[in-house]
Amino acid sequence: MKYLLGIDLGTSGTKTVIFTQDGKPVASATEEYPLHQPQNGWAEQHPEDWWKAAQNTVSRVLEASDIDPGDIAGIGISGQMHGLVMLDKDGNVLRPAILWCDGRTIEECNEITEIIGKKRLIEISANPALPGFTAGKILWVRKHEPEIWAKCAHIMLPKDYVRFKLTGTYATEVSDASGTNLLDVANRCWSDEILEKLNIDKSILPKVYESADVVGYVTYEAAKATGLKAGTLVVGGAGDNAAAAVGTGVVKEGNAFISIGTSGVIFAHSNKVSIDPEGRVHTFCAAVPNGWTVMSCTLAAGLSLKWFRDNFCDAEIQKAKEQNVDPYYLMDKEAEKVPIGANRLIYLPYLMGERSPILDSNSRGVFFGLSAIHGKYDMLRAVMEGVVYSQRHCLDVLREMNVYPEDIIATGGGGSSPLWRQMIADNFGFPVKTSTNKEGPVLGAALLAGVGAGLYKSVEEACETAIRTNPPQQPIAENSKKYDKVYAIYKGLYGQLKQSFSELAELDK
Repeated sequence: MKYLLGIDLGTSGTKTVIFTQDGKPVASATEEYPLHQPQNGWAEQHPEDWWKAAQNTVSRVLEASDIDPGDIAGIGISGQMHGLVMLDKDGNVLRPAILWCDGRTIEECNEITEIIGKKRLIEISANPALPGFTAGKILWVRKHEPEIWAKCAHIMLPKDYVRFKLTGTYATEVSDASGTNLLDVANRCWSDEILEKLNIDKSILPKVYESADVVGYVTYEAAKATGLKAGTLVVGGAGDNAAAAVGTGVVKEGNAFISIGTSGVIFAHSNKVSIDPEGRVHTFCAAVPNGWTVMSCTLAAGLSLKWFRDNFCDAEIQKAKEQNVDPYYLMDKEAEKVPIGANRLIYLPYLMGERSPILDSNSRGVFFGLSAIHGKYDMLRAVMEGVVYSQRHCLDVLREMNVYPEDIIATGGGGSSPLWRQMIADNFGFPVKTSTNKEGPVLGAALLAGVGAGLYKSVEEACETAIRTNPPQQPIAENSKKYDKVYAIYKGLYGQLKQSFSELAELDK
């Protein structure tokens, strides 16, 4: 029997899983590592920590599974996007990686927008210049650390560094490269126009592959460090959300997933390039050849519920400990008792500013309509509904772009809540499913390796073989009508508050 190995390089840790050819996990291991914040708003990690975590977790799953390393047909890697890894001519790391959640590059993003032009930048890279993306980080290092920049021979993305350590190959792939602001997303290649205007030498960028392409083979040195067999093929892999799409079967027109974790994501597959000219949502290359994705990202989805739990639900937390259940389970039960509309209370989930679809770092969380009749559980229900309204607002943009999901798979912590899934179904107007497999990105990476190894003819066939879903929750027409009335009010509130948010941000400066 042949097996597949998936490695998921996250921000908090790396997870490695061995799968059977039909997608069943055999052994799993996770290792965490620190995130460093040398200044307020900065976020960095040491690439060596990623490689150490990959070595250790690969070794542990091989030992736990008792599988002959020669039976692993291929390796795929998924990972956090946008991070900047800089190497010298000998492949040595020059500085800590600057991560996706680092906010130091606002000036550089303004500079990129001015040089390229906002309209032209979105036409080519399918996205505006954002502090999270890689191009601004490159300009920041060039400006503030010229001695480091002078030694830079190779620029890589986080997961691509781990693949480099496994294979010795400098490579990236289309889904991850889409988040750099340097890729011509429609043509799936580096943009000569952007690179020339930003004065970035194309030779320092890795070659771009498709996600299931074989890009290298495990070296003898890496085999010794991990326990893998030298010569095992390694594919391009994918950025975390693109890999999650494969791991949930979202690989065809009409497919989408919604993830309510700390942030909220709607990720829809499309057979054509669809770009929002206002940059309210992101368009990336999919991990499927000749496929693209449209993705929204709200910043405080599950975070809003966590914030409410941590500040107002001590009693539920204590009761959950006594009953040996999750506090969110008890919170769901209380929120279910509150009617749709939370007794005329609406929540705007802008605790961290917002990215999709309003792109306003000054926006802040709001309870609108609060009165003396409202209690804690009205506020809880309003928080859950507000998070769903924010996702619905993103879905409206996708529909403007003629991207029409026909059903959706719910993932992340929020996807485990039947109440939240029913809210999504009622607001979106189509069925909401869950996957029987909870592995997501790491499974997607492994399936891409299976395609590269020839175990499946295509990414679509891999998903048909390995992905199973639970029966969907259907929308309830009566509920949908009630939500429509509240959503109409929700959608109008930001425009009325935008100027006030801006003025609030200027206080005490």
